[in-house]
Order: sequence, then C-alpha cells, then structure tokens
Amino acid sequence: MKAKDGKFRETDTLDTKGILRLIESIPSSKAEPFKLWLAKMGSDRIDEIFDPELAVNRAVEYYRDRGYDDKWIKSRLIGIVDRFKLTDVWKESGITKNYEYGILTNEIYKEWSGMKASQYYVIVKLIIQF
Repeated sequence: MKAKDGKFRETDTLDTKGILRLIESIPSSKAEPFKLWLAKMGSDRIDEIFDPELAVNRAVEYYRDRGYDDKWIKSRLIGIVDRFKLTDVWKESGITKNYEYGILTNEIYKEWSGMKASQYYVIVKLIIQF
C-alpha cells in the first residue's frame, strides 16, 4: 500500500470478513460484547433468509430512524423493485458484466439529471448532510 511518504510498503490488510474472523479469535473478555453483537447480527440475517419480510421491516425502520417519511420510504422501496425489473430486462438482453450495468445506469442518470450516477450521489450526500 502507498504510505504517507509516497512509497509503497508491504502491509497486512483484511476485508470485512477477515476482520470479523479476527475478532472471533480474540480471547479477551473485552471482545465478548462485540462477539455477542456479531452473533446477534448473524442470527438476524439468517432469520431474514427464512422470512424476507423481516429484512423489509428492518429497512423501513432504518429509514424511519433517519427521519424519512413513509411516502419517501414507499417511493424508495418501489424504486428498488423497479430497478430489479429493469436489470432483469437487461439480463434477458445479454447484459452480464458489472461495467455494462454501470454504462446503462449512467446513461439513465445523464438523461434525467445531466450527471453521471457518481456525480449525482455526491450532490445527494451533500444535501443530506445539511
């Protein structure tokens, strides 16, 4: 990885899964609350596999906790379903690679907003911060 001095240094890194596995292996009572939290999160996600409505309810509560009203939440959930419909059509048309989806998505964003998706999201994040 590139260091602050601009030189590249050999560095040990972990992805999210690796970090969680590392935490599991810590033999300290101080790590126990975090391990219990991880077990709870894992249990919740497994429950959601068997009852997907739990995941939808969690998403709705997540948005409510952040101050979004039910009209916005409904619009967001409908938008997610519509996006799945659109990407299904793209798959049926032979689109298979992530960059192809990116190109098509950017074209949609440029048509209605005049910006690429990444530019639009930067502006949205700035607006949300205020």
